[in-house]
Amino acid sequence: MSSRMARAGAALAVVISLAVAGCGGEGDGAEKKVDLGPAKGTAAARTGAATEAPAPRPTETIGELKGPDGIVVTLHSAVRDKGGFVTVNGTVANRGTKPYTPLTWRSKETELKSQSSVSGASLIDQAGKKRYLVLRDTDGECLCTTGLVGIRPDESRAIFAQFPAPPDDVREVDFQLPTMPSVRIKISG
Repeated sequence: MSSRMARAGAALAVVISLAVAGCGGEGDGAEKKVDLGPAKGTAAARTGAATEAPAPRPTETIGELKGPDGIVVTLHSAVRDKGGFVTVNGTVANRGTKPYTPLTWRSKETELKSQSSVSGASLIDQAGKKRYLVLRDTDGECLCTTGLVGIRPDESRAIFAQFPAPPDDVREVDFQLPTMPSVRIKISG
């Protein structure tokens, strides 16, 4: 009897997960949601939540920003997606002696809901004289890492931000975070 209940419970879990996965479509087309692909759109990936498994350590470094109090942002990739986006992935590390919450990295927009995030990041196309800001979803959240609160000394967290893509011929841009020096990075893809 218990194995039959276990199978029924497993079948119910599969049905519920499929139903949840099917929700959140584009509806009647009035508003479009951006597909971030696997992992990027999950709450744990966006917030860098402690409940997610540690990400593998990237081996490539395309840029590094050093800020006050031992904060270092290492950028690992800037990939041009087919949908017209550039996704920048990196790591923020606290090499200082006290916990750090980067509230200065958020955007100054009043409508923005993401408080402790990298929503203030931007890509600068010097030749084209254009600034590309972090994209927002239909709920007003940035398409970037949020929940960057209390980064402890010797702790590292994965970060990402998604931007509109510059023209295809633009291969290098400056990545900027408020209160940090900018760094020139190459776009791949």
